[in-house]
Amino acid sequence: MPTVTAPVAQRVRTELRQRIESGEWAPGMSLPSEAALCREFGTSRGPVRRALSALRAEGFVVGGRGRAPVVGKVVPAQSLSTFRSFTEWAREEGKTPGTRTLVLERRHATSMIAGLLELDEGAVVVDLVRVRMLDEVPIMIERASFVPDVGRYLFGFDPDSGSVSAELARHGSPLVSARHTIDAVAANRLDAEALGIAAGAPLLRERRLSKDASGRAVEHAEARYRSEFATFRVDNRAVDGSPIEVRSGV
Repeated sequence: MPTVTAPVAQRVRTELRQRIESGEWAPGMSLPSEAALCREFGTSRGPVRRALSALRAEGFVVGGRGRAPVVGKVVPAQSLSTFRSFTEWAREEGKTPGTRTLVLERRHATSMIAGLLELDEGAVVVDLVRVRMLDEVPIMIERASFVPDVGRYLFGFDPDSGSVSAELARHGSPLVSARHTIDAVAANRLDAEALGIAAGAPLLRERRLSKDASGRAVEHAEARYRSEFATFRVDNRAVDGSPIEVRSGV
């Protein structure tokens, strides 16, 4: 029996999710009744309930146990399985990306940054600090440090105008791989002022060490997101039947 109902449940789930993601069904809107969904998709309650359960697990639908289901607030999810810029991700989500650059200058690297980028102690790096926006709402502050022979290209480019990674690729210095570390931090004073939130508010932090085609570390970035506006998604798949390796750290 599951093999019969699963494709129908998947079809219902996909269609309802598309309506929510497109904005056709806005957050807080009541979903059609199970009976109405059964009539629309020509199926029984089983597949409809499976679809709604999956959508609840993903946060697209809230309610249940005696409460009528309603559309949840959809938080855009960035996939870490592919190497995409913030600008590319925002546009794929149907959002308008925006940027306000706070700092673009050469500085002496901290010991931590020098070590991560395999530079000598006190070496000069190019630092970039930007506030990133979706539909004019500030959702993230990003601090990035580049090795000097790569970062130099940013001084002939307006970082507010588009993708830094695309600009580096245009100069023959594409970022092709990255290691991501995700945790939570409290907003400091600069975070709070830039994002319009209270100092100490929780932020989702993504630290990224990016490398070029030769495997050389060329950028370290720390992006701090307002937690109500972003989530991260990692898609894993076993290759040739080998087990998936999952690592966690404290």
